[in-house]
Amino acid sequence: MSKMHGSYTAMITPMNGDGSVDYEGFARNVRFQLEQGIDGLLPLGTSGETPTLSEDEEDKLLDIVIPAVREWNKKQGKDVKVLAGAGSNNTQDAVRYVKRAKDKGADYALVVTPYYNKPSDEGIFRHFEAVSKVGLPIIVYNIQGRTGKNINVPTLMRIADLPNIAGVKEASGSISQMMEVIEKVVSRHPDFSVMSGDDSLTLPLMAAGGDGVISVVTNLIPGLMTELVHDCLKGDIAAARKIHYRLQPFFRAAFCDGNPSSIKYAMNYKAQTSGMEGISAGTCRLPIVEARAEAQEIIRNAIKECGI
Repeated sequence: MSKMHGSYTAMITPMNGDGSVDYEGFARNVRFQLEQGIDGLLPLGTSGETPTLSEDEEDKLLDIVIPAVREWNKKQGKDVKVLAGAGSNNTQDAVRYVKRAKDKGADYALVVTPYYNKPSDEGIFRHFEAVSKVGLPIIVYNIQGRTGKNINVPTLMRIADLPNIAGVKEASGSISQMMEVIEKVVSRHPDFSVMSGDDSLTLPLMAAGGDGVISVVTNLIPGLMTELVHDCLKGDIAAARKIHYRLQPFFRAAFCDGNPSSIKYAMNYKAQTSGMEGISAGTCRLPIVEARAEAQEIIRNAIKECGI
């Protein structure tokens, strides 16, 4: 099992005006990401509005991104990875989604903590035990703000002892917890990856020994974030710090009115004002709505301030 590292994009799902999925736009976004040097792509994550997608729509998106990445790698001699979203608060469905990701050729599956149910620590462990048996490397997604339940370090240590558990997308918001994961889990499992789930925490996490980021802002600026991450991987923290502080206003703006409404507005704004080719965002699907006028101003100002 290869260790996950680098800059991954949690891809948005572009929508047409009538709310249908813009598959051609999604394919353009995939090409844009690959051409900008991204290390990996995450379709069917939260940023992709997956809770509102049908399984047929999800299948079509996977059938676009996985062959495109495979062909890119073959032609360019690259090793871009696909991390397919496969989470559910129903363990049986999560197992089925991981099997789908494996059958379609994804490199990893991202499995979120069961949400709304708020299971016990033992329930969380058994959920990941079930998906680990599929045989595809699993990235645990810990995001208490969306699930209502933090995966504490002792529980993650138990999960990491299971076969096919490749790492964690850490979005607990606690740099202290992230460092404890590196201290206690990575020390036992050196190939266990610790990826930031917060763009703004990428630098501090990587300075502490993390492996990269699964990013939202890379939907618009994959090149800059990949440069930041690669600087960290090379140990050039000073260079990474310059990019980090340049992008700080955009890190804040990209979530100022929720996700993915904020990043979709940023993408639409850049496409309309700069003629930026290769990115498509379109509308959101209810219950996500367009960013408020006040948020749009914050996003526009941040783009100008950061020079992106």
